[in-house]
Amino acid sequence: MSNTILEMRSITKTFPGVKALSDVNLDVREAEIHAIVGENGAGKSTLMKVLSGVYPDGSYDGEIVYKGEVQHFKSIRDSEHKGIVIIHQELALVPLLSIAENIFLGNEQARNGVIDWDETRDGARKLLGMVGLTEDPDTLVTNIGVGKQQLVEIAKALSKEVKLLILDEPTASLSEKDSAALLDLLMEFRRQGITSILISHKLNEISKVADRITVIRDGRSIETLNKEEISEDRIITLMVGRSLDDRYPPREPNIGDVVFEVKDWSVYHPLHRERQVIKNISINIRKGEVVGIAGLMGSGRTEFAMSVFGKSYGQKISGEVFLNGKKIDTATVEKAVANGLAYATEDRKTYGLNLIDHIKHNTTLANLGGISRAGVIDDMTEMDVANDYRKKTNIRSSSVYQITGNLSGGNQQKVVLSKWLFSNPDVLILDEPTRGIDVGAKYEIYTIINQLAAQGKAVLVISSEMPELLGITDRVYVMNEGRIVGEMPTSDASQEKIMRAIVRAEGKAS
Repeated sequence: MSNTILEMRSITKTFPGVKALSDVNLDVREAEIHAIVGENGAGKSTLMKVLSGVYPDGSYDGEIVYKGEVQHFKSIRDSEHKGIVIIHQELALVPLLSIAENIFLGNEQARNGVIDWDETRDGARKLLGMVGLTEDPDTLVTNIGVGKQQLVEIAKALSKEVKLLILDEPTASLSEKDSAALLDLLMEFRRQGITSILISHKLNEISKVADRITVIRDGRSIETLNKEEISEDRIITLMVGRSLDDRYPPREPNIGDVVFEVKDWSVYHPLHRERQVIKNISINIRKGEVVGIAGLMGSGRTEFAMSVFGKSYGQKISGEVFLNGKKIDTATVEKAVANGLAYATEDRKTYGLNLIDHIKHNTTLANLGGISRAGVIDDMTEMDVANDYRKKTNIRSSSVYQITGNLSGGNQQKVVLSKWLFSNPDVLILDEPTRGIDVGAKYEIYTIINQLAAQGKAVLVISSEMPELLGITDRVYVMNEGRIVGEMPTSDASQEKIMRAIVRAEGKAS
């Protein structure tokens, strides 16, 4: 049996009004991949922030034992000196610095106070090679994709002679290909003797790479499973405290006439004027219908949705949008909202929420007229609305005055949904509505989608998770390279049929 490299004993962490961690225990062995799973808000990230010194010694109860010694980390720098490096879900790279500069930021290769650029570039090349990247070290980080940025973060960790690598939702924003490459890299690190702690909601990935799994629920450590004990059903039961026999809530569709229609929609790239991104797309959604758009990364799904919603993306946009048979103007976000459209973005942190403001203001942001009298916001009405939607969408918070940025991902997503539900749209476009959230929160969001459809709303769901689309929609469009290349009722759809439509389209294009 491997030696234990880390023990966290009886860790308790309290914020004003909230006990985030209560008597949590964790042990991690040398050269293993140890996964930590739990619902959003269970305390996973908080526990890792305690470990890495983000929450310093003295701000929590309990003790950290690393390599047999009790540790008192006062900062991230203290934990990094011991070889413990954390990579957060929101990458900490500086976009307008080069790859090499980012790798050695705060750990500059200098002599007598002067940076040795040759040593910096050579060191960066060596580290990039270790994570499988061939990019020029002088390349700006802003010019590489998210998958490669994640690998640059890992190269940065290797520059600090990492012994224990903590990754918080490392594949949340990655394509399947980039995710697979990252998981392969973790397994290679394991062979090299590096220990990893992996936080992820993707249970299939965890089942593939983890040696052991610790489940955290409501701020408490519930159980640690060995590899042979791991199954998705058992993990889910431990995470949510109940069995989810069906991942998707049942629904009886009541589909009516066409409510929303887009005809011959074309969009060109915002910077490259001659590059057509969306190519003559036509779709429709009926009353009470949930329609999905499937497609690979880069197929144009988000670009299509954003361009329809107030022309938020692209240029030289042409085509027509109809609501209940009448042509409507969606030339600006204000006009799109006024005409009954809502769009919940895939990037809730950048475009969906004001993270430094509280739940109350975020909930009413898209419909200030609904809480105003004679142009003046009625604070009590706003309070009632925010509390009402907090209850309806089951937002877990101390109150509607909790800062939105301090909520878990799943609860942030519920605030986004609340904001758009309060605008009372006829058409709701949901772009990756469950990205980065756990199975319990997903189920709650699926239930909200069902409720919207039951109210007669037209719902369009964009998702990279094909099982999700097949589980919650009535009909699926398939996109590839800016075109609709397939359409099928969900009852006849399968992952194989969707992929076949994409592959056939690529064959015709070539």
